[in-house]
Amino acid sequence: MGEIGPEAHRWLDWLSHTGQHLWQMLPLGPTGYGNSPYQSLSSFAGNPLLISFDSLRNDGVLLPADLAMMPGFSEDRVEFGPVIEVRTAFLKLAARRFITQTENSPLLSHAFEAFCDREAAWLDDWALFAALKQENGMRCWTEWPRDIALREPEAVAEAIIGLDSEVAEHKALQFLFFRQWQQLRGRAHELGISLIGDIPIFAAHDSADVWAAPHLFHLDKNGNPTVVAGVPPDYFSATGQRWGNPLYNWEVHRGDGFAWWKARLRATLRMVDVVRVDHFRGFAAYWEIPACEPTAQNGRWVEAPGEELFEALKAEFGGNVPVIAEDLGIITPDVVKLREDQGFPGMRVMQFAFGGETLTADYVPENYPEDSVAYTGTHDNDTTMGLFNSGESADSTRTAEQIQAERKSILDYTGTDGHELNWDFIERVWLSKADFALCPLQDVLGLGSETRMNVPGKSGEFWTWRFKWEDMAPEIAQKLRDLATKSGRAEIPGPSA
Repeated sequence: MGEIGPEAHRWLDWLSHTGQHLWQMLPLGPTGYGNSPYQSLSSFAGNPLLISFDSLRNDGVLLPADLAMMPGFSEDRVEFGPVIEVRTAFLKLAARRFITQTENSPLLSHAFEAFCDREAAWLDDWALFAALKQENGMRCWTEWPRDIALREPEAVAEAIIGLDSEVAEHKALQFLFFRQWQQLRGRAHELGISLIGDIPIFAAHDSADVWAAPHLFHLDKNGNPTVVAGVPPDYFSATGQRWGNPLYNWEVHRGDGFAWWKARLRATLRMVDVVRVDHFRGFAAYWEIPACEPTAQNGRWVEAPGEELFEALKAEFGGNVPVIAEDLGIITPDVVKLREDQGFPGMRVMQFAFGGETLTADYVPENYPEDSVAYTGTHDNDTTMGLFNSGESADSTRTAEQIQAERKSILDYTGTDGHELNWDFIERVWLSKADFALCPLQDVLGLGSETRMNVPGKSGEFWTWRFKWEDMAPEIAQKLRDLATKSGRAEIPGPSA
């Protein structure tokens, strides 16, 4: 499913070879139900499933004989169920071996203890939460015995003692994750590549964040949300999207100076150089849905303290908060004002320029302002070739006439036959005035809808696409390098420089 070891370092080398200075990624937290990186079990922990077994072997934590027992999996798709089962078993073995190593190595023991002390504010809660979740059959924390679900002091104390070994293992895995990650980030900086991370605006209900600090969220006495997040009905959905995340109790956050948010951003910026903030409009106003409602129809807009929050974050980080605002969708003047007042660049997605016979001016590359981040598409869009070649289907929001009008609009604008439309899009985005230009790897490879990462608001087999190195033909790398040079982006340092 991908690792942050030698293959990720090889990827960085490939990016450097093709003249790239940015690598944007999805959220890196441990995933829960549905395997979505936007429904993480923790806003602070790293996903242990990304720990490199090759690196663990090199460190002597896993042995060649161990890895010889690794079964084979699909090269094209992540088979989350069996992959998670197998990797979890190997990670448990690695964690136990690592703990034994620390007992015999004062230097390693000191490094591990220092990590645990430094990250205790979130690590203690995460490790206990993860151990309890496994003990309770991976059920949501509100389905655990009531005393531990509601963190009654005696129950917590008993759990810490009873699950001591399991808690230590989860702490060890976090140490191993962050050690590997910092090595990867260090290599990226050596190559002049900046890492762009991603913060989901809302925390998942089934997370260490909500279990450990329920007062920060709107919950009832049993820990269940009273109101949840989503978006209202629109052109794409008659009932809107009901995400189900608990909403923040902003008065409590305001009362402690937004301490949780400061800690969250600080932890994220130790991993990446720039942070894309998902659903930025929710910091101006968010759609509040009563938890009893089955859809997002019967909600209301509620004002959020975005200005206060970002001013507090700026004060905490010396005035520099490297944020990209995900300001896509239906954006109202208050959202634009908040983004502009804070000086955050917004997003421009070229695919959004084509919806019919008339181009949408804001998303035409010639109109992108310098203070923006330009994309051919995102993880929530179809691939560029998939969009162009897709037909009418049962779940499509477009009629056959709309699809044909969109295709004609694209061909008229690009002046091509659509054969290599992916490169037409990439070139237009790269030649725009936007400070930063990015595209999904699927567009570089010219792949179709079968490789799409996600469809917002729908459940299914998403987040599963894998690339193979044999897909990365030398002519593709050269083409990307030539375009980076032509556009003047090959020598432009990333935002961390």
